[in-house]
Amino acid sequence: MRPGQAGSLAVEDVDDPHRDPGELLVDGLAVGVCGTDEEIARGEYGWAPPGRERLVVGHESLGRVRKAPDGSGFAAGDLVVGVVRRPDPVPCGACAHGAFDMCRNGRYTERGIKSLDGYASQTWTLAPDFAVRLSPDLADAGVLVEPTSVVAKAWEEIERIGSRSWFEPERLLVTGAGPIGLLAALLGRQRGLEVHVLDQVRTGPKPALVEDLGATYHCDGFDEALAGGRPDVVIEATGVAPLVVAAMASTASYGIVCLTGISTPGRTVPLDAGALNRSIVLENDVVFGSVNANLRHYGLAADALAAADPGWLGRLLSRRVPLESFAEAFESRDDDVKVVLDLR
Repeated sequence: MRPGQAGSLAVEDVDDPHRDPGELLVDGLAVGVCGTDEEIARGEYGWAPPGRERLVVGHESLGRVRKAPDGSGFAAGDLVVGVVRRPDPVPCGACAHGAFDMCRNGRYTERGIKSLDGYASQTWTLAPDFAVRLSPDLADAGVLVEPTSVVAKAWEEIERIGSRSWFEPERLLVTGAGPIGLLAALLGRQRGLEVHVLDQVRTGPKPALVEDLGATYHCDGFDEALAGGRPDVVIEATGVAPLVVAAMASTASYGIVCLTGISTPGRTVPLDAGALNRSIVLENDVVFGSVNANLRHYGLAADALAAADPGWLGRLLSRRVPLESFAEAFESRDDDVKVVLDLR
């Protein structure tokens, strides 16, 4: 598409990618479509590579290695995903230490989003340092690694913050039952927590997906989700302003709130800032934001998905759209959970 130009998304034939000697040559299998992709398709943002007018979209990748250089640690036939973000060329301190997800100067690039072609292509190249090998069992669900990496990072940060003192959380509340929320609930259950998920829909696949994790689904408002007790951890995955504020005020003492949803600016809610501050300070609470992921988080995500029930993961992939019908993948439907564009 032409970044900034709504309606310019199209399937085009292009030259085969140039492969540097040290890179993997990968056959694309699938690419996930998320809210970021939909916003880019609407022309809200996105940056083409330097000197180009068009950007290949897609950042939730899944592919199979066709060729791999000797000594790369990869081989033909390996199932792989590619990391999205690349560190800036003159790295800040975070990028220089491999934490490019925490870049401080904004000069990073991102495949399918910012100045680098994405993975919505039948063939792509990938530097081994930004590739993650997957279990063969994830040949269908491996496209979930990128969103799971965001959740894996969030959990890593929650546990690091908790480790400042004794920390044995029991109860988790997740607000939002989209892919990020459901994957956050999955990783919470893998940690043995009592998990509650709040969403607004009463029908469709989401309630059953939550219940089949051994978690509890709520759709009668925030107060009802808290009726059984205040959570030790909240992962907020909607960006809906009233829920963000409610999450910050709802935790048990020494609670942690991780904000992963991105809010729309310009919307206001009534707020007693003094009472909220008093609660956070007196209870030693923590509220923090988390976005993106680095290579370590992708590895954690791959491990978490490999340990999950394949049948449950398969049900997250609610629609598979063939490449020639790509426009349908960018049309939201009521029963959508995760939509996947099939590149094969």
